[in-house]
Amino acid sequence: MPKVKTHSRAKKTFKVTGSGKIKRANAYKSHLNTKKSNKRKRHLRGGSMVNDANLNLVKRMLVLR
Repeated sequence: MPKVKTHSRAKKTFKVTGSGKIKRANAYKSHLNTKKSNKRKRHLRGGSMVNDANLNLVKRMLVLR
């Protein structure tokens, strides 16, 4: 049986924490930032965890069992 390849974008986008949860960056921070308030951009700076609904999909892309 051949090796299973990891999804290239997923390994750059997601990080696995020590407890096994998957961390992701927040959206809406990449461009058109001049019209967004400083408070809004500051709150988007920190990451958040992947939702339970998408967890199996992300684990499959990262080839985690």
